[in-house]
Amino acid sequence: MATQLNPSSSTTTLISPSSFNQQSVKSISTKSRLVFKTQSNFNQKKQFELKSSNGSPLNAVSLHDGAAEKPLAKETVVLPEQTETNLSVTVVGASGDLAKKKIFPALFALFYEGCLPQNFTIFGYARTKMTDEELREMISRTLTCRIDKRENCGDKMDEFLKRCFYHSGQYGSEENFAELDTKLKQKEGGKLSNRLFYLSIPPDIFVDVVRCASERASSKTGWTRVIVEKPFGRDSESSGELTRSLKKYLAEEQIFRIDHYLGKELVENLSVLRFSNLVFEPLWSRNYIRSVQFIFSEDFGTEGRGGYFNNYGIIRDIMQNHLLQILALFAMETPVSLDAEDIRNEKVKVLRSMRQLKLEDVVVGQYKGHSKGGKTFLGYTEDPTVPNDSITPTFAAAALFIDNARWDGVPFLMKAGKALNTRRAEIRVQFRHVPGNLYKRNFGTDMDKATNELVLRVQPNEAIFLKINNKIPGLGMRLDRSDLNLLYSMRYPKEIPDAYERLLLDAIEGERRLFIRSDELDAAWSIFTPLLKELESNKIAPELYPYGSRGPVGAHYLAAKYNARWGDLAGDD
Repeated sequence: MATQLNPSSSTTTLISPSSFNQQSVKSISTKSRLVFKTQSNFNQKKQFELKSSNGSPLNAVSLHDGAAEKPLAKETVVLPEQTETNLSVTVVGASGDLAKKKIFPALFALFYEGCLPQNFTIFGYARTKMTDEELREMISRTLTCRIDKRENCGDKMDEFLKRCFYHSGQYGSEENFAELDTKLKQKEGGKLSNRLFYLSIPPDIFVDVVRCASERASSKTGWTRVIVEKPFGRDSESSGELTRSLKKYLAEEQIFRIDHYLGKELVENLSVLRFSNLVFEPLWSRNYIRSVQFIFSEDFGTEGRGGYFNNYGIIRDIMQNHLLQILALFAMETPVSLDAEDIRNEKVKVLRSMRQLKLEDVVVGQYKGHSKGGKTFLGYTEDPTVPNDSITPTFAAAALFIDNARWDGVPFLMKAGKALNTRRAEIRVQFRHVPGNLYKRNFGTDMDKATNELVLRVQPNEAIFLKINNKIPGLGMRLDRSDLNLLYSMRYPKEIPDAYERLLLDAIEGERRLFIRSDELDAAWSIFTPLLKELESNKIAPELYPYGSRGPVGAHYLAAKYNARWGDLAGDD
């Protein structure tokens, strides 16, 4: 429930959305003891205080939640028993792999660290028939005591599982969601209700679920928010239609489009590294940077997920969202503040300054079967869930450009693929050659070794390192390329939180800076949609590459076209 203070009046207005598209406004005296108790129960005990990702204190509810574009309902009365808050998290699609492997463990980790409010309940919702006990058994198999392995972890697990419940229903049934609402009210016990729905389901049923939840299971006294898991459409048209459909039932402020890569520690640290270190900020432009590379590789194939993957491909699955979002954070101008809207405004400016991708700046590939060390690896089309004649890319490399004063002419190279030789995700900033370098003869003819490179390794083994030129000790003048390392595992022994933990906590707090706004999504799709249509309409055949290799040869020619070399090929880091 949001509290709006009017300095010219002795009343406090409480904004309470009665559904996704309804609100109630109540006025009470500021002298009443109810005023500040309407805030989230997070504030009652210090160990349950939530702070946003930028360190600012929690505002229990944004005044925009459920308020924008929604009519006000008639006035109602605030009951004393409703002034204590309860958080209800409903995981829609609770029987799926994402819920089991990521969402429930992330919620437990937040509970373990005391980041959830005192009063909370968790519901699983799916079509699968299941009891509360069966849900708890399923969840318990994925929970771990990884967080500093304190002795009371087993007790914490038991306490957490007691807060978990299940309701079986169809995704498009308002009746089933009304039944869920009844159960939620029973657990909330008359407390002021804040409800978060996590849609861990295919995008083709997003709107059905949102409609049913809006009509039958939204909070009538507090806020309601919905986390939407990617993919957000297949192109500009389908994405726009999805957004318009969701906004029939939700205000933009209630939609949290999640991209879990934005919650990763090194991506979070990207803006800190740039804006909080004078040594980097002056170098962050075309004057000193030759190229920037965003590299994503997996050392496994689709492995039974070919049915899903074949409908989207590597460009939609990785490049248009994960890598492009990181690029926008990397290249944006300094925001006015760390406020969510200020940051997202700058990201949108970057995306709108980018050229549409052209076919000549893209290489697509598909992995084929390969035998190595006596073991045979199946090709993409040999996956039984993939059509034999599929030309869906499992690899793509692209050169993108930002047409603004800071980045004019700098190639931003992206590379993403499955069934490659290694697993990694990293940003590589390659700086220009030193003008008139006195020591270039000491490196021979390989001028690439004479340039500096900043590497941010997102996963695995999180690290930041800067490649510099250094004299090898001795009487002669021999130069070597050395690393200045920040290895997170050595510098910060505490385990790094999972990205879903940070993003779930931000959604609970109402902190939106790591979530994607609708205009940001539109700008992202406008870059890739023409290319995707051309690939599909012309049936461009991907270049084949062996399972476990470095990818198609065409990717190296693409980098060479822009006087660059992929930084992950050296094998020395």
